[in-house]
This record gives sequence, structure tokens and C-alpha cells, in this order.
Amino acid sequence: FHQKHPGKMGKAGQARQVFRTYGKTKSASKVKSTDKKTPGQQKLKKGLAPGSVLIMLAGRFRGRRAVFLKQLASGLLLVTGPYAVNGVPLRRVNQRMCIGTSTKVDLK
Repeated sequence: FHQKHPGKMGKAGQARQVFRTYGKTKSASKVKSTDKKTPGQQKLKKGLAPGSVLIMLAGRFRGRRAVFLKQLASGLLLVTGPYAVNGVPLRRVNQRMCIGTSTKVDLK
């Protein structure tokens, strides 16, 4: 696509074409699988321990208090209401979507 004015956008705002040449001059270097960083276990928010009461900030149960049971391998938190008490089932919750409170519940 040919442009009369090199600095201005032509053709109703279409992006200018950039021509790339792939030849023998550039060698594509692949990243080895051993070089990639593997994500470690996500750190737990300060003040969170099994039995802590959380306030959920997002989703269907936002504003509800739930009990933190454990951290899953994916980094999400497993929480429950318990269901019989306030209707919050076993749920996986992102740490950023909850606030920890100072209240602790004894997990038997």
C-alpha cells in the first residue's frame, strides 16, 4: 500500500504496512524449556491462615463472610460459608478478591 504523506495515516486510519525480511542474516533463537521460569507457590496474603474469616469482594457472594480452609496448588483459596450457615458453598476464590479479617474459626 502506497502512501503520499509518510507521516500521516492514510486509508481511513489503517495501520501502515511494515515490511520485514526474513533471510539468512537473522537466525531465530528458540527459548529452551529449561530456561523458562516455572511459577512457584503463590504467597499467601498477610493475616490469612486456615480458619480465618474472609469477606468476599466479587462474584455472586460478594459481601459475604466465608471461612478460609486452605490454599490450592493453583494459588486460589478454598473457602466455605459453611453452606448450612450462610449459603456459601465450597468455592475457589482469588486472594485479590477477598479481605481477611482478624476473626478466626477453629477448624476441627
